[in-house]
Amino acid sequence: MGKVTGFLEIDRQVHKYQPASDRIRHYREFTLPMSDKEVEKQAARCMDCGIPFCHGPTGCPIHNQIPDWNDLVYSGDWENAIRNLHSTNNFPEFTGRICPAPCEEACTLNLEDIPVAIKTIEQALADKAHELGMIRPQPAAKKTGKRVAIIGSGPAGMAAAQQLGRTGHEVHVYERESRPGGLLRYGIPDFKMEKHHIDRRIEQMKGEGVTFFCNVNVGVDKKVSELLAEYDAVLYCGGSETPRPAGIPGGELEGVHDAMPYLVQQNKRLAQEDIGSVAWNAEPIVASGQHVVVVGGGDTASDCIGTAFRQGAVRVTQLDIRPQPPEKENKLAVWPYWATKMRTSSSQAEGAEREFQVATLEFIGEEGQLTGVKCCEVDDKRKPIAGTEFVIRADLAFIAIGFAGPISGGVTAELGEALKTHVDSRRSTNIEANDRDYRTSVDRLYVAGDVRRGQSLVVWAIREGRQAARSIDETLMGTTVLPR
Repeated sequence: MGKVTGFLEIDRQVHKYQPASDRIRHYREFTLPMSDKEVEKQAARCMDCGIPFCHGPTGCPIHNQIPDWNDLVYSGDWENAIRNLHSTNNFPEFTGRICPAPCEEACTLNLEDIPVAIKTIEQALADKAHELGMIRPQPAAKKTGKRVAIIGSGPAGMAAAQQLGRTGHEVHVYERESRPGGLLRYGIPDFKMEKHHIDRRIEQMKGEGVTFFCNVNVGVDKKVSELLAEYDAVLYCGGSETPRPAGIPGGELEGVHDAMPYLVQQNKRLAQEDIGSVAWNAEPIVASGQHVVVVGGGDTASDCIGTAFRQGAVRVTQLDIRPQPPEKENKLAVWPYWATKMRTSSSQAEGAEREFQVATLEFIGEEGQLTGVKCCEVDDKRKPIAGTEFVIRADLAFIAIGFAGPISGGVTAELGEALKTHVDSRRSTNIEANDRDYRTSVDRLYVAGDVRRGQSLVVWAIREGRQAARSIDETLMGTTVLPR
């Protein structure tokens, strides 16, 4: 695949970023795209490695045929590369922007710290597809007469809706918010992915016969039982939205917030939407001129950091209870799996102060207003070390330590004990269904995405939406042409 000696002759290059001093002045995407010729050179680095771990279960959950489309790009055959990519991934412009790229971790060249720039090439392919006008509706030749309802329009719901719409089913998507996209639209900051990418896909899907009903909170505005009575199948893709409880004293102080309402608010401001809704706090949260502390070390925490800087925060400190990871991993011990090593996100690189192996003991305040965060160092078992306490000044604090499962109201509240759940190893309560047929304990109700597997990556949600669509199609029609 690619050029036989390409990996020896061509250095790894990825797209560059605008300088931090420039990009924090706006909310737009800040990657600087590479030219077609530069992308083709990077695709040429894809070696004939024998076993391409990049598109196996360790590398790409949706099994993108990475060596194949790299070879096509290297050959200048962009159109067939685009078709190949879309055969496994409905939305490569999403994953090319926000996926952490486990495929690059699994690349054979990562043994030398110079993996193929797969994510950069994928984004270039997705953008080239729009440039060439290849993202057009693909409506079914004939209708099946079957009707499917999908609850939630995040990546799992969108992927399932597109697959089912293209097979000829009448697909109706119900979304709680005012626009489709789920947390792709309301949770991911614009500087990571601008929302016109979602809008273009929604228009494509409408052309394929998918109908969207927004401002409908299923389980509240419309009963699940009504959907089950009206449709041949119902797929629940509600995501994992319940914040994991932090249990930190002082959490009731003014200025202490869960992370997601903060991110949702900013996305709604940029879209000129009302920041209040049925699910999110309508009290404005703005970091301008504030000292900000972010509790947590994941992607959501990083998104809070980047948002705070763009709003004009004076100082942003991130607290991570985990020890500072090594700069480099032991390749022979962990490859081709995702490695624990020191990583710096684009938001952290904009000036965040990072504290590792630190526990948040208490939020401190005066007259009900947050003024500081009391912390201490912890040992290897995450137990506080006496005498290491310190206080960080804080006007705002965001808790970003993960999610514990679907929201307790709506679908789960209506169905109650009839809908079986289970607690996974991360203490998340998820709806029970296997990853073969995605059926729940309720007849004709299916489930996919984070609501089933717990908080995860967008690429996993797309995979589950596609596979659930296949299961539904096979059940309704007795056979299916949809891939797993």
